[in-house]
Amino acid sequence: MARSRKHRPAQQKASALKKHLVEKVPVSDVCEEIGLQPSVFYTWQKQLFDNADKAFEGTRGGGNARERELEAKIAALEAKLARKDAVIAEISEEHVKLKKELGEL
Repeated sequence: MARSRKHRPAQQKASALKKHLVEKVPVSDVCEEIGLQPSVFYTWQKQLFDNADKAFEGTRGGGNARERELEAKIAALEAKLARKDAVIAEISEEHVKLKKELGEL
């Protein structure tokens, strides 16, 4: 008969990792306490370290808000540039048309 997998909440995962990393409880004791295979524990630990940088995003001066503000500013400037390009193209077209009418081309 197949065993069903236990899905553990993030809080329990963090608590188990904290016990080992901060309180220096051996992995075997932590795993035995919560009924977990050590390989699963080490997978959690790898996920923690792989994603540790995300914990620091937006902590200095509202980085996420600042990023959104900059992205909005970039979008506005790109739209403004596109409008200028359209105006320049229109003026250039009129200029060429006038030159042709005056026989300069």
